[in-house]
Amino acid sequence: MTGDPELAAELAALDERRLRRVRRTICGAQGAEVIVNGRRVLCLASNNYLGLASDPRTIRAAAAVLEASGLGAAASPLVTGHMREHAVLEEAVAGWFGCEAALLFGSGYHANIAVVPALAGADDEIFSDELNHASLIDGCRLARARVTVFPHRDTAALGRALEQSRARRKLIVSDSIFSMDGDAAPLAEIVRLAERHGAWTMLDEAHAMGVCGPTGAGLAEAEGLADRITIRMGTLSKALGSYGAFVAGSRLLIDTLLNRGRAYVFSTALPPPVVAAALAAIEIVRREPARRERLWLNARRLHESLASGGMAMRPLESPILPLVIGESAVALEVASRALGQGVLAPAIRPPTVPSGTARIRLTPIATHSDEQLDRAARVLIEAVREAG
Repeated sequence: MTGDPELAAELAALDERRLRRVRRTICGAQGAEVIVNGRRVLCLASNNYLGLASDPRTIRAAAAVLEASGLGAAASPLVTGHMREHAVLEEAVAGWFGCEAALLFGSGYHANIAVVPALAGADDEIFSDELNHASLIDGCRLARARVTVFPHRDTAALGRALEQSRARRKLIVSDSIFSMDGDAAPLAEIVRLAERHGAWTMLDEAHAMGVCGPTGAGLAEAEGLADRITIRMGTLSKALGSYGAFVAGSRLLIDTLLNRGRAYVFSTALPPPVVAAALAAIEIVRREPARRERLWLNARRLHESLASGGMAMRPLESPILPLVIGESAVALEVASRALGQGVLAPAIRPPTVPSGTARIRLTPIATHSDEQLDRAARVLIEAVREAG
């Protein structure tokens, strides 16, 4: 194949910098423990925050629809792929998020690269937090608008940029909970600035759904700002334990995306069983706040155990706990030592995080026991000390 030597050299350079990625194969259901290479280990690396990926109720819901409606949707939503299950879930999401309408997407990535270019053009300006998820960054790149990247959570810089802008349409895009640092967007100030300068707001609630808010509808709900956000995106694949994503907002917004969102128009609709599982998960999230409370208790327990063991921990703002190591080689060594002791906590390295901030990203879930979390803390503290 043409280019083989060049590709090999590029991979070798990644190896040398300890940045080459490889996969591990997980067997069995995703949960508090998983099976890696035939061995059961404690998992502190998934986004299955509420343990719903393997909940019997979501599995039964998927199985029932599999029998009734088949495996796949077989076409894009605008052809024959929009099935009854999709319509029911969109209505449920809109009601949950307190919006007029919602639209399903194949993934959070699809949603973000569809929404931003559909709404921002050559005469517009997008204001994006520097630590936004890659999908939001790529959505900005695909738009033909001017893009202003402001320092992470720096609303003073955002305010200055908005003040200087002469764009026809201004769109502020931000994660609500940032996936690698676990910190929350300064949402109240973002909304205040947006309203002052006539800007739209787009909030990626992927890591806040099911985690924050009285009914688990995200950070905007938790802060009482849901009705002041223009566009809210959420995933079905994290706290809901299924797959796919949605965008919620006004009917005009959803009709616009249905017509202009290329990742929606040109993609096959989500499989009906996946949609049914997500609907069942939403019902569980709304009915069982104790599951969310347990998640936060577990996050606090692990955070406090690591801090008391001498680990430098950031303030707890979400169940995402970054254990920042620094160099990629050391982070890989910590992860390897932890796995050797039965704790799966992979290293996260550049370009996912900035250079010099390689880390172990820890995500306790609602179904972890106290004993499991205490054991994980001991293993991780020892691994950091031995690798350092």
